[in-house]
Amino acid sequence: MKKGRASVFSQLGYYIKEGVGGIFVHGFMSFAAITVIAACLLVTATFMLLAHNIDVQIEELQDSNEIVVYIDSGFTREQAQALQSDIMALDNVENAIFVTKEELFENFLAGLGEDTHVLEELRNDNPVRDSFRVIMKDISLHSETLKALMGVAGIADSNSDVELSEKLVSLRSVINTISITLIIMLGAVSLFIISNTVKLALHARADEIGIMKMVGATNGFIRGPFVVEGIVLGVVAAVFVFAAQWAVYNYLGAQLLEGFGAIFELVPFETFRYKLAAMLFGAGVVLGVGGSVITIRRFMRV
Repeated sequence: MKKGRASVFSQLGYYIKEGVGGIFVHGFMSFAAITVIAACLLVTATFMLLAHNIDVQIEELQDSNEIVVYIDSGFTREQAQALQSDIMALDNVENAIFVTKEELFENFLAGLGEDTHVLEELRNDNPVRDSFRVIMKDISLHSETLKALMGVAGIADSNSDVELSEKLVSLRSVINTISITLIIMLGAVSLFIISNTVKLALHARADEIGIMKMVGATNGFIRGPFVVEGIVLGVVAAVFVFAAQWAVYNYLGAQLLEGFGAIFELVPFETFRYKLAAMLFGAGVVLGVGGSVITIRRFMRV
């Protein structure tokens, strides 16, 4: 049992030694491979972070930006409250909260701060109407939900930012499409670069590989060092990209916060750093293994 473990560790050590050594033997090509992979991962990760920030903004908008509908002034308080069941029966309505005109007026006055006295005289002649705060299930259906609400008898007016919702949803769709396209295109470029790097190492060791085959070495044993080489190239690129993203993202976040306050505040990097690290390292390993295996299979057939 101990001999078996020693053999496994010895074989693994051989793979790592030869794989890492191959990177230094073809230094320029290895550097080019790391640079291209890092560039591909950086561009892709940047769009993914942008998409993540937009998703968070949409979620916050969905939680805080309800549709407010105002009841016809001819309706009594009881008739207005009775509309809740009609509103709740509509598709995409999560909840409908009734707000009396007195509550609404007091909230409006509270928002004026020191200028409350300007409208204080209207307290006894309240110009606002009873209303409902309607919470949606899916903000992408904002426009359809508003149209359905306005079709309910007794609802006279509404207040909601449909354009902002539609723009954010549309922007998210565009960003997601670009991200997927970049992942495919830049992934293919990275595979090509890694394949060519490993191909150089294979050709340089063609005679050695031939001798290893003659003495009975398995294809798996021969492939090992080259797979390790591809993984190291991908992981090194991922490390550089993660560090760059961390530094640049926090810098931009500080600049936006200083220049625009909370309007364009980015999601804190710490909230998704582990997920980003896992994505980058996973992509680096997949690209490294994929590029190596593709080249090795072709070489082994020759």
